Amino acid sequence: MRLVIQRVSSASVEVEEFVVSEIETGLLILAGIEEADTTEDIEYLVKKTCQLRIFNDAEGVMNLDVQEIGGKIIVVSQFTLHASTKKGNRPSYIRAARPETAIPLYEQLIDAFKKVLGNKKVGTGIFGADMQVYLVNDGPVTIILDSKNRDF
Repeated sequence: MRLVIQRVSSASVEVEEFVVSEIETGLLILAGIEEADTTEDIEYLVKKTCQLRIFNDAEGVMNLDVQEIGGKIIVVSQFTLHASTKKGNRPSYIRAARPETAIPLYEQLIDAFKKVLGNKKVGTGIFGADMQVYLVNDGPVTIILDSKNRDF
């Protein structure tokens, strides 16, 4: 499982011009799920994400995590995070999990974030929908976590 985590001062997700999630200070998380992902991948990524010290303290040093600042998150599924561009110019998505595998894992990921942060702190996109994602990347700060490559 791969997460692209962006520190935001605001973010929202629209589907068919309807806002399905909206936050102010917090994290916009794009989640790519692959067939080999398990509950262990989810546990690792949720813990790591919630403990990332990427928010500024009173001295302007990135020393606080999303919980310490009372921030919220939005989790959006994005199969293109597992695109392979090794051959040719058309990306291959063969590593991305099929919906029958990805949907339950995406829902587990959301539930795991809710257990740590609380239900009202976690917004989502709509799996498989054509979404418009808006964000103001604060910093900019963008972190990539990959449960299969933990040194990344």
